[in-house]
Amino acid sequence: MGNPLFAIGRLPILVQNACMNSPGPLSKKLFAVAKEFIPGGVNSPVRAFRNVGGEPFFVRRAAGSRIEDIDGKTYIDYIGSWGPNILGHAPVVITNTIHEVAKSGISFGIPNPFEVEMARTICGWVPSVEKVRMCNSGTEATMSAIRLARGFTKRDLIVKFDGCYHGHSDSLLVAAGSGALTHGEPDSAGVPKAFAEKTLVLPYNDAEALETLFAARGEQIAAIIVESYPANAGLVFPRPGYLNRLSAITKQHGALLIFDEVMTGFRLGKAGVQGLENLTPDLSCFGKVIGGGLPVGAFGGRADVMDMLAPDGPVYQAGTLSGNPLAMAAGLAQLKELSKPSGFPRLEQLGAHFEAGLRELLAEKGVPHRLNRVGSMFCLFFTDREIVNVSDVMKQDLGFFKKFFWGCLDKGIYLAPSPYETGFLSLAHTEADLDDTLSVFREVLTGI
Repeated sequence: MGNPLFAIGRLPILVQNACMNSPGPLSKKLFAVAKEFIPGGVNSPVRAFRNVGGEPFFVRRAAGSRIEDIDGKTYIDYIGSWGPNILGHAPVVITNTIHEVAKSGISFGIPNPFEVEMARTICGWVPSVEKVRMCNSGTEATMSAIRLARGFTKRDLIVKFDGCYHGHSDSLLVAAGSGALTHGEPDSAGVPKAFAEKTLVLPYNDAEALETLFAARGEQIAAIIVESYPANAGLVFPRPGYLNRLSAITKQHGALLIFDEVMTGFRLGKAGVQGLENLTPDLSCFGKVIGGGLPVGAFGGRADVMDMLAPDGPVYQAGTLSGNPLAMAAGLAQLKELSKPSGFPRLEQLGAHFEAGLRELLAEKGVPHRLNRVGSMFCLFFTDREIVNVSDVMKQDLGFFKKFFWGCLDKGIYLAPSPYETGFLSLAHTEADLDDTLSVFREVLTGI
């Protein structure tokens, strides 16, 4: 008989006791308890529903394309843990793998065979990656890649793009300055201005601003870091030739090009965006899918750059749980499923089905919109303006989005609780799920 504290579908005993003494839905009561002990009641800000108003629900269990909250309501989920659950929730191949590997140990702090196989797989799937180092999150991957780029080039300045999110390390929590040649400004309390001044921020998709900056300061720039398809300000695509220009200008000035593929890597194909665009960045950052739903990150690229890392080189990076056997084994099991004919081609089939139905519905309803979709990633913007960068994203009809979000949630469709996030399909979604979702969209749009 298992420990009832952790029985599937049940609340921990202490939380049950705290929630039983007040009226209302369990999620509402649990959120009140959470706010007593967790800042804002959540462990990651977007979960707090501040962008849509109201309060979040709490999940009890999930399977396939669906999640169930602690009050027993079921939703078709289009977040998938913000991207990692590309096979759906709790796929048997992943849960069985974790169960079997855990029998032999959960963490060693010593090399294990799974991390070597994961490294070999990444290098085999992504042509630009000759060597790779495992870590524990996308934030850690981008932070480490930045340090490595600075160490390799012996330069200090980093270029990023407004609206591109690369985790919450100090150097990357930077907002745009007042012009293309100004230093960035801290985008969070606690980030020293001196740190932010080492990061230059440009508007995405603006080739002229890029050229101007490098003409003035190219010899000081260590690297450009970019979400190749920005997916943290909705989903934004590069203008034709823009990514090629990033590659060319970094080579011209002796800087490195870092592709942040934490979201797109191993979701849009074996080689991510760089495979779709036929590009070869110097360094790449990964996460999400390669952990099978467990915490993971990785960064890799040119061997001569990667060899600057300790213990071979002077750039220090380390992590107690890096290459954790559970995460590596779960990720390998997931990648194996994706490599089948029923993997990436099926995701594209589902994405195309959903896009076609949604475009038809939006045209029928006459709703001003832009719909961006690539593979199993999508974002719907309620605006009739072209989406080129984060400025365009910010000008969509946020009031309309809030009404749409809550209407869908009420009817069992869970979309990201923010108009600045990307939606994800999984191999667990079916055409019937998508058609049911479109029916809900129709009903909600009719009522707005």
